[in-house]
Amino acid sequence: MKRKFALYPGCIMSTEQYAYEISIRETLPLLDIELVDIDGFSCCGEPLKSVNQLMMLYLSARNLALAEKNKLDMFAPCAICHLALSECRYVLGSNPEMKGRINGMLAAEDLTYNGTGEIVHTVDLLHDRIGIEEIAKHVKKPLKDIKLATHYGCHAIRPKEIGRPVDSEHPMKMEAILSALGAETAEYPEKLDCCGGLLQINLDESALAKAGQKLKAVHEHGFDGLVDVCPWCHKMFDARQTKAGETVAAKLDLPVFYLTQLLGLAFGVKKEKLGLEFNLSPVDKIQIG
Repeated sequence: MKRKFALYPGCIMSTEQYAYEISIRETLPLLDIELVDIDGFSCCGEPLKSVNQLMMLYLSARNLALAEKNKLDMFAPCAICHLALSECRYVLGSNPEMKGRINGMLAAEDLTYNGTGEIVHTVDLLHDRIGIEEIAKHVKKPLKDIKLATHYGCHAIRPKEIGRPVDSEHPMKMEAILSALGAETAEYPEKLDCCGGLLQINLDESALAKAGQKLKAVHEHGFDGLVDVCPWCHKMFDARQTKAGETVAAKLDLPVFYLTQLLGLAFGVKKEKLGLEFNLSPVDKIQIG
């Protein structure tokens, strides 16, 4: 039976990281997931958090209220958007006065935030809702003889108090999904290290150093590629890989994929339909099928 979710693409997927959205729209319907586009979605508000928390809560609540109005749970593939939406639900769920204040603001658009909808990310949607066994049934071209490192990103694992898609200390859901696709995975010391992405605004060199250090470590541990599920992390590891390598005095040529791109390749989807032409890292080094 098909399950419906309101797709919340956020800002960066819609304006820059097209490959993530393309691969999501191509692969999830194969797993009986129907993605519904909602008119009126706006920014999640996370960029405003340190400036105006009320505005952040309002923007997140507004998006959630739109999904609720359509009787749909929210699918937020961007980990930063997922965090903002989850934090909003946590704050408004524990603060009735603030919830009332936000609903007073939403009334101008005839919207109400009730807190009844759920919020899922790519990892928990695949692992918890669809399930490993179901994913394995769809594999046509196993990712044989490929050793992949996972990168969850900071916002998918912390803070655990408000509920995150994976365990904050020992996340393993991506490993289980990749194993179902036929790939080899392994633990490595730098697995939970930050990509540096959110330092770009005022500490660009530090951001590049963080990304470069992690990519260099992944290469030295003998992995064939890196897999991520956050458009901000992907931007650092994929689009800015060359510059990150220069910052740590390393020549890097590591393939970086979105998890949903590898899902599609293992399912037998042609690479032209998965946005691989938008990956700036050398993804062609890995041949599948």
